[in-house]
Amino acid sequence: MKFGIIKERKNPPDRRVVFAPDALAKLKQLYPEVSVFVESSDIRFFSDQQYKSMGITVADDVSDCDILFGVKEVPVENLIPNKSYFFFSHTIKKQPHNKKLLQAVLEKNITLYDHETIVDEHNRRLIGFGKYAGMVGVYNGIRAFGIKFELFKLPKAETLSGKEALIMHLKRITLPPLKFVLTGTGKVGSGALEILKAIKVKEVTVDNYLTKNYTQSVFVQLDALEYNKRIDGQILDFTDFTEHSEAYTSDFEKFTKVSDIYIAGHFYANGAPMILTQEMLNAKDCNIRVVADISCDVNGPIACTLRSSTIAEPLYGYLPSENKEVDVFHPAAIVVMAVDNLPCEIPKDASEGFGEQFMEHVIPAFFNGDKDGILQRAKITEKGKLTERFNYLQDYVDEK
Repeated sequence: MKFGIIKERKNPPDRRVVFAPDALAKLKQLYPEVSVFVESSDIRFFSDQQYKSMGITVADDVSDCDILFGVKEVPVENLIPNKSYFFFSHTIKKQPHNKKLLQAVLEKNITLYDHETIVDEHNRRLIGFGKYAGMVGVYNGIRAFGIKFELFKLPKAETLSGKEALIMHLKRITLPPLKFVLTGTGKVGSGALEILKAIKVKEVTVDNYLTKNYTQSVFVQLDALEYNKRIDGQILDFTDFTEHSEAYTSDFEKFTKVSDIYIAGHFYANGAPMILTQEMLNAKDCNIRVVADISCDVNGPIACTLRSSTIAEPLYGYLPSENKEVDVFHPAAIVVMAVDNLPCEIPKDASEGFGEQFMEHVIPAFFNGDKDGILQRAKITEKGKLTERFNYLQDYVDEK
């Protein structure tokens, strides 16, 4: 079996990789029957030489490999027919901009596994970069507050070496007694939590958060039922929320009245209620000054996320009274940080963490007959057709 690590070709360039050099060295040690090739790249964080120094073959052409691993979408013209690929295809929600990609995958008889569809038997995601998005999202949210109110200056995350450097720079500043509200308890939430705790922001209960004043910065982390409520007033469980989200409405307004920074790290499903509405943001008693929307669903649950922002220009202002973008320094502007590729800002940590997850959860499936169904569940296409699990995409790929 030949594994190939492909060069990232999507623009803007992404410096992450599925496997860091150490991970590939471990892979060869554990599974000596595997041949591993890394496509030469001047983009990724780890240099060709770093792979070579670990005994990994670097090549200009990896087209003879059986399975090809990438991070972002592979441009249609670079897809190699009759291969198996792993990458984030961003097609499973029928994203319009990637319809041609999935059509090409089918036409070229490619077996596609999507990192996003690698789940356990309970449909829980097993790998992803979410934790690192959460880390950078908190850093960028605090940086945005410092910029808006000219309180402190933090360097851009992309100029730092990784998580420890983020923490070091955050510890150097003096935060006023801010209140952070964090939605989401998954991988993104865990990354955000790690940074907040590392810089000694105190976690408090929902009741205390809503009713007490503090002389230090505090935060609260909410799950979906703490900021959504059933319209009929019944109190049911999370399963009810996921199965009948149309029966719910946002209960987030009480947090807008006491929070300074909102860190949005939730998973948002189609049909779920808005979380933060224009009306909430425009209310006279809304206290939110910065929204760090890590989830970054444009036209989704956060009204002020009018567009995704970029690592180069991560911030924009939102004017609630007119529901439009304005300058960050507009006196009535709420600052929005909605970068949709945050893990790219700490590519070393993100790549190393991703590779560890992949080694633990996915690689064994190639050698144990996929006994846990990991590969089967993740497979979107095979032999020029959608797999049964992803048949719902048929109308999407049939569109001209």
